Amino acid sequence: MNLTQLFCDVDDFCQHFIPEWRKQLVSNEETKRNRAHRMSYSEIITIWIFYHQSGYRTFKWFYQKYIQAQCHNKFPKLLSYNRFIEAVPEILVPISVFMKSRQGKTQGIAFVDSTPLRVCKNLRIPRHKTFKDKAGRGKSSTGWFYGFKLHLIVNDQGEILSFCITPGNIDDRKPVPHLAKFLTGKLFGDRGYISKRLTQLLLDHDVKLITTLKKNMKKQIIGEFDKLLLRKRSIIETINDQLKNICDLEHSRHRSLTNYMSSIVASLVAYSYQEKKPVLDLRNANLLPATTIA
Repeated sequence: MNLTQLFCDVDDFCQHFIPEWRKQLVSNEETKRNRAHRMSYSEIITIWIFYHQSGYRTFKWFYQKYIQAQCHNKFPKLLSYNRFIEAVPEILVPISVFMKSRQGKTQGIAFVDSTPLRVCKNLRIPRHKTFKDKAGRGKSSTGWFYGFKLHLIVNDQGEILSFCITPGNIDDRKPVPHLAKFLTGKLFGDRGYISKRLTQLLLDHDVKLITTLKKNMKKQIIGEFDKLLLRKRSIIETINDQLKNICDLEHSRHRSLTNYMSSIVASLVAYSYQEKKPVLDLRNANLLPATTIA
């Protein structure tokens, strides 16, 4: 992604969002001062997102060795590294809303899954203090972990439809009704989403939940097309893998909750700009009717 194009997109968004956001803060008496930064929100958000596209694995190294050394002409009012980090918590709301504007559209086919976000190694859990009382111990297919979970719903074009972040000990099924609030059609998940109550709740909102079955469950009649899509759930696992290995979604160097959350959202925005996303070649006129609820 071109840095200039990224800045233009972010700046266009901020030109409309920031004034309205500030008006709301004033009306709710949530803001006490309105002192402008030397750098604009657009510049701070652009750098924060671009880091997750850059391939660097340490933001300090990226900021000092690339931004300050090679991009000073593009950002003439650069802050020091420490001052920049202090300003990052202020962009959490704008960057989250910007990510909302980057989400894809529901087209009748969606996949749901969660991925663990470890904040430290298991041996360091008793000594971990940054996310004490915020993170939780959970268990994934690879074992126990301490941290958070990223819950995603994506479509067959590899676009993120909705997302949320919860402590690691939250049941995967709990955030699904909120995530699927604006979905239509069919939602495919693994056996971790089996629930009669959840299935009926989604069905009441025109969403059909289809999951794989446990070994001790009775076989159910599922259409051939739905069986095919259940086997294609790997698309969301591929997306999770790219988020972690390309967009630096998961690491253990954060020292504040707000910076951690803004970093997660920035990695999602970076992924949304990825030119080649995992895609299922299902947009065939003969298959589209099968995406409607029977």
